[in-house]
Amino acid sequence: MRPQEDIRAPGPVGEGESRGEPARPDDPRGGRARTAGIVLAGGRSTRMGRPKAGLEWHGSTLLHRVAGIVGRTVDGPVVVVRAPGQALPVLPPGARVVEDAREGRGPLQGLAAGLAAVAADADLAYVSSTDVPLLHPAFVARVLAAAERDDADVALPVAHGFRHPLAAAYRTSLLREVEELVASDRMRPAFLFERCRVRELDEEALLRDGSLRRADPDLLSLLNVNDPAEYERARARAAPSVSVRRFGTLALGSDREPLALRAATLAAAAAAAGVPLDGHVVAALNGEQITRDPELPLAAGDAVAFLAADAGG
Repeated sequence: MRPQEDIRAPGPVGEGESRGEPARPDDPRGGRARTAGIVLAGGRSTRMGRPKAGLEWHGSTLLHRVAGIVGRTVDGPVVVVRAPGQALPVLPPGARVVEDAREGRGPLQGLAAGLAAVAADADLAYVSSTDVPLLHPAFVARVLAAAERDDADVALPVAHGFRHPLAAAYRTSLLREVEELVASDRMRPAFLFERCRVRELDEEALLRDGSLRRADPDLLSLLNVNDPAEYERARARAAPSVSVRRFGTLALGSDREPLALRAATLAAAAAAAGVPLDGHVVAALNGEQITRDPELPLAAGDAVAFLAADAGG
């Protein structure tokens, strides 16, 4: 996802690591993105007792966090699929919203709506539920990289004893198959997997990626919250550990950079570092993304640099 103030620069990638890259000017796709994101927000949340999308998460919401994490990884659009008429919290800059054709028909209905929204823009889509607040960008990148192989239509994590169709990557060309299944009322993801080439990724295969192994060795990216007790346990976890540097006038009087902090959003990192996140300050995330979005989600291992916007260089 590319908000107005998002810029990306190439950086080193270690052996066994994966990261999405934007299309090159000479790419035969003609500027078409490689990857998009789909976040399904239209579930009924019966066990939770209230909509999961708007649940508070360290000063943000579950939906904003998940959509933002996915958006940090893909180079195309992020689409949020909601139930007809469903109210949503504030979304990350640039996120699109589409509606299920009908409410309550399960994830394939949402997948059909999401694929229809991104099929013209990208070749692959990472599909996520809303209720995975510990999702890490390295997990999204690992799954998408697995789906780029020519012999796979779906990259499907199989971990913690379960298949995870809502933490998987799908070729957008599967839209017709998904629509046919929905039309015939065959609403289980397993029916789709019977009709396409599925590359299953067990825990060993997932953690073969060095970036993911360091960032999320326990694969907490797959931890979802289904009821109030699970939500409270997840919410009680410490915020991600990040490093912060302040430059120019923001660093005056400081002799200990970088700062090691815990923060789930850019606003929280700024507050912990004593930086006023106003119109005179911008942040660089991992040396690549320039932003002022206070709700930008941070993940374990992130490096944030705060700079005065009018520093003159």
